Amino acid sequence: MITSNTSINPNFQSVTTSNSRTVYIIFLNRAMLILALLLIPLVQAGEKFKQYSDSLLQGETIAVAYSGFRVGQHPDRGEGAINPSDTQILEDLNILLSHDLNLIRLYDSGENSAMTLKIIKQNKLPIKVLLGMWLEAEVSNHEGCAWLELPIPESELSANKLSNMREIQRGIKLSKNYSDIVIAVNVGNEALVDWNDHMVTLNSIISYVRQVKQSISQPVTVADNYEWWIRDGAPLAAEVDFIGVHTYPAWEGKTIAQALAYTIENIENVHQALPNKPITILEGGWATTGKEFAKQASEANQKRYFNDIKKWAKKTNTTFFFFEAFDEPWKGNPDNLDGAEKHWGLFNVDRSPKKVLGK
Repeated sequence: MITSNTSINPNFQSVTTSNSRTVYIIFLNRAMLILALLLIPLVQAGEKFKQYSDSLLQGETIAVAYSGFRVGQHPDRGEGAINPSDTQILEDLNILLSHDLNLIRLYDSGENSAMTLKIIKQNKLPIKVLLGMWLEAEVSNHEGCAWLELPIPESELSANKLSNMREIQRGIKLSKNYSDIVIAVNVGNEALVDWNDHMVTLNSIISYVRQVKQSISQPVTVADNYEWWIRDGAPLAAEVDFIGVHTYPAWEGKTIAQALAYTIENIENVHQALPNKPITILEGGWATTGKEFAKQASEANQKRYFNDIKKWAKKTNTTFFFFEAFDEPWKGNPDNLDGAEKHWGLFNVDRSPKKVLGK
């Protein structure tokens, strides 16, 4: 395509050579056109990863992972869940909207997610949702997972399989009932990477993805670590509508000065391995407190990473779900109050904004 900056005389073939000034202009414009055509491939080659704008989810570059569990609250850990109240969920959603965060990721299709969707609809909130379907372990990964000390009993794995089938059906139902809010669906979260405690086989994931795609109209993806997608992701990439990637430079010992370049490298490598599908980053962020990488965990570094990622996401037409909306004290070791798992939020657990939001 010729850009508007190149001026070409459409009638140049009919101009006589007796007018030397006209001939000069014709050849100059031809030279400019040839130079432009030669330079275009070089410019494109220099942009290793840049997607079309229609690769964005809901046209957004920055979105946020949302889980609203506050002090004393938690999802079901075997003895039932203590969920946020309707009032608390509505408060959270309005806080996010006040900071122009109107695309959120929910991780499952359980009671809390259903209530969040209901509140969005009832209050006519301008929020869209990437809905998750959480999958429990169907394989015992006790030899690969550092914190699984014993094999998961076969009876539990069988029960999980049935539970996963019910979760898929719940997710399908919610996607249909809230089709004006749910803009995409994620099947499974880090259920394939080799260090997880809730492993599901690739064949099983593919089966679930096919089932969901046959049942709903929204695009479908699977969320997993960038390394897994690069190494093993080709069969699954052929099934999903877009690739859902997780990348965490801080967990891999990278400094804040290295973080952006490392994130870009991760995504470029996924794109090179799987070039025919759009990529969305479903998790990435920076903890503000973290005993595991204490020198790097800070509000100043979180703000730098957020701002750097925001610029890159806009430049490359990539939706980036920043992890996460609010700090969650229920996560990780309850005796390690400074554990990074508890401190990824853009907001503190009391809902006050951190430095990243400029207040």
